[in-house]
Amino acid sequence: MPPDDFNPPVGVAQPLAPALRRILAPNPSPMTYRGTNTYLLGTRDIAVIDPGPESEAHLAAILNACDAAQSITHILVTHSHVDHSPLASALSRGTGAPIFAFGPSDAGRSAAMQACLVTGMKGGGEGIDLAFAPDVHLSDGSALQAGDQNVIAWHTPGHMGNHMCFQWGDAVFCGDLVMGWASSLVSPPDGDLTDFMRSCSKLRALNAAVLHSGHGAPISDPTARIDWLIAHRQSREAQILEALSTGPAAAHSLAAEIYTETPVALLGAATRNVFAHLIDLEGKNQVARCDAPTESALFHRL
Repeated sequence: MPPDDFNPPVGVAQPLAPALRRILAPNPSPMTYRGTNTYLLGTRDIAVIDPGPESEAHLAAILNACDAAQSITHILVTHSHVDHSPLASALSRGTGAPIFAFGPSDAGRSAAMQACLVTGMKGGGEGIDLAFAPDVHLSDGSALQAGDQNVIAWHTPGHMGNHMCFQWGDAVFCGDLVMGWASSLVSPPDGDLTDFMRSCSKLRALNAAVLHSGHGAPISDPTARIDWLIAHRQSREAQILEALSTGPAAAHSLAAEIYTETPVALLGAATRNVFAHLIDLEGKNQVARCDAPTESALFHRL
């Protein structure tokens, strides 16, 4: 369960560390928790990390957080879901700051997810910012001066193909890869579980002292949280394989059987998570499909 004490005021720039502030966007929901965290990194030249959703109020909050001696010089986007990236365009127009990201919304998509698209599979309604177009495409391991701070960009696909984490000293801005209040959604064809597990291990190897995620409070024990997340996914995998031991099944029926405590309104997201597991298990030759790679396809255990 999410911690009850994380409920910062909306639109207020709160200091988290020297040269780092957070502004909470006004978009709370079951998928975004209290809302999207926008980070302001720097002292004089400011880098904005994840500007957030389209919101005049949030745009004003970001601009008003900078005093007369400060200017926004960089806009960094972890990934292009509609709760993270759309405001980047307006912020760029208003400040002249370029937008940095791995690429547009279809960048970094795995071959397995491309195969899902070929069958006509659509997204799960998580909200893709299809218009997202960064000015600067970052590659894995790119070092850049973001505002007046040094940052390393790491490509961490899984939650979405164009997902990046930004390392600042011993802190990492990890977007939606790891969150302290919930496990991350992996929803084909934009999210790939094989990539997600690999990216979690990659993030763990950075040995960060703190993770600043896209939603929720800072994660003060990154290793423990990442280990929990990996174990959680492995547990779901075991549940799916156990359920398939009785015969072939599709993602929706497996989700209903496994996610027994999940509200009905979130079963669609649970089905997407199960489908992501099934595609991952197929890649590991532990299950096989009876049909094309869609949510309605029957899978059987090998």
